[in-house]
Amino acid sequence: MINVMTIEGYKAVIAYDPDIEMFRGEFVGLNGGADFYSVDVAGLRREGEISLKVFLDMCREKGIEPKKTYSGKFNIRIPNDLHADIVCAAAAEGKSLNQWVAEVLDGSAHA
Repeated sequence: MINVMTIEGYKAVIAYDPDIEMFRGEFVGLNGGADFYSVDVAGLRREGEISLKVFLDMCREKGIEPKKTYSGKFNIRIPNDLHADIVCAAAAEGKSLNQWVAEVLDGSAHA
């Protein structure tokens, strides 16, 4: 299970840090770092809202776009036999390799 908290449309990955016995949230997809900590979910959401507000205010002051932009392209290295298997799976579904991989990744990211 992916531990993601959405605050005001921005996603943060949540993990437990046993060294400090707190949950840590880190916003992803931003043009800078914004993290937050708490011992419980309610506190985590509250601290996340504060951290996000500080980050967005800073971006406004500096004229920076807060969200990263993505090209929609990335390279991946996989074993030759896996490459052959997914080409076959895509063809069996009548799809291009790109379309098949995009659908699999979309299903996995939104599961």
